[in-house]
Amino acid sequence: RSGILLHISSLPSPGGIGSLGKEAFEFVDFLQAAGMRIWQVLPVGPTGYGNSPYQSSSVFAGNPLLISCRKLREEGLLSYRDEEEFIPDDPETVDYERVKENKDFLLRRCFAQSAGRLQPQLKAFEETHAWVSDFALFTAVKNHFNQVMWTKWPDESIRLRKPEALKKYREELRDEIRFHLFCQYLFRRQWSDLRKYCAEHNVLLFGDMPIYVAEDSADTWTHPENFQLDRHRTPKRVAGVPPDLFSETGQLWGNPLYRWHYLRFHRFDWWIDRMRGMSELYDMLRIDHFIGFANYYSIPYGAPDAKTGKWVKAPGKAFFKRLKAAIPNMEIIAEDLGEASPRVKKLLSWTGYPGMKVLTFGFDGDETNPHFPGNYSENCVAYTGTHDNDTTLGWARKADPKVLDFAMRTLNFSGVENAPEAFIQALFRLPCETVIVPMQDVLGLDGYARMNFPSTIGGNWLWRMKPGVLTQDLSMKYYLLNKQTDRR
Repeated sequence: RSGILLHISSLPSPGGIGSLGKEAFEFVDFLQAAGMRIWQVLPVGPTGYGNSPYQSSSVFAGNPLLISCRKLREEGLLSYRDEEEFIPDDPETVDYERVKENKDFLLRRCFAQSAGRLQPQLKAFEETHAWVSDFALFTAVKNHFNQVMWTKWPDESIRLRKPEALKKYREELRDEIRFHLFCQYLFRRQWSDLRKYCAEHNVLLFGDMPIYVAEDSADTWTHPENFQLDRHRTPKRVAGVPPDLFSETGQLWGNPLYRWHYLRFHRFDWWIDRMRGMSELYDMLRIDHFIGFANYYSIPYGAPDAKTGKWVKAPGKAFFKRLKAAIPNMEIIAEDLGEASPRVKKLLSWTGYPGMKVLTFGFDGDETNPHFPGNYSENCVAYTGTHDNDTTLGWARKADPKVLDFAMRTLNFSGVENAPEAFIQALFRLPCETVIVPMQDVLGLDGYARMNFPSTIGGNWLWRMKPGVLTQDLSMKYYLLNKQTDRR
């Protein structure tokens, strides 16, 4: 099979950010015409610090910024003039602050115009999604306290979820809570329409799930017992990765770590609920930082960098035995990039899940490199690159001359500008069952279109696809490539 990696926010939708409207359905049409079976997206939860989809305020909720206001208008749920929707100066970049302000304005109008007549649907949605009530309360209280982190809320009773405080704020913030529940209902309604359309057009939705949750999230507030927090709800130790060739001080992510012994004692029920939630959204799921299920890197809270961390054993097989029994048909891909110890490799082999390969990682001159094209197996998902590294053209323009020369000789191409095409052609001819190409490489874009620079804040998650680039010639090119390489 083959597919394309393109986050929802990168679609050329009206309103300054990609959404679940017409352009999403047109992308599905393009994938089908191109003979592609898979649409891979980044996490779709509400974005947190730095607008990162990997630092969400909930592992269950959807991002209201991805709701299509045009679709709400077509359905008669919202009335507004085109000029009331944000029009960006640069159609290839998301201006998050202005998008948030405009989307909130329009969604609140939609709430005022339509929440009353959708009351039966909202009640049913709340009853069938156990997480949404606490998420809506969390978001409303956070707004009430001017967006400060929940561990710094001035009212200790609501910080600690005292029953009388929960009752008090549910009453005081009733309308605000209902608004956030309403937004989650709209997101799920539009997502369900898109997933149904994908199924009708033989396209699988491939999601991405961060292993960790954000410290400032409804998850840590609602279930502090699942995390390594002290009695004040401050993390004791946090997540990251150790120093390596890419970073002398390692990566300090700062996410709270799990109390795996507690979760195991409770049969991993919270995790199973989370994975069921993922199966409601996606046909396939990438588990980000799969390594953390075998062993996790534990850093003291407050440490200036990741150098003082240590590796600790995680539950490994015990969790995946429970998952396979609870949700037996879930298609999972393990993001096993990074320091894969023998314990990680053993766990990956035992689960049978495909791991990941990245073609642009494979040309350091060492043909034993697991990402070198001669070392790929059928049971893996191969990429030209991911959201965390440069586009293929950007990589080629910045590559060490020896590295670039090795890639040119191996893949039989000349000229930096030909790198994206050569890498894609090589990728499709690998033995891997599944290959995925970022949309930036399909379009042959330079590094300006890169989505993320790991361990940096600001300037990430911004790229958007130009309108009109999904041409018939482009879809035919990939349709023929899929036929030639027997991918379908």
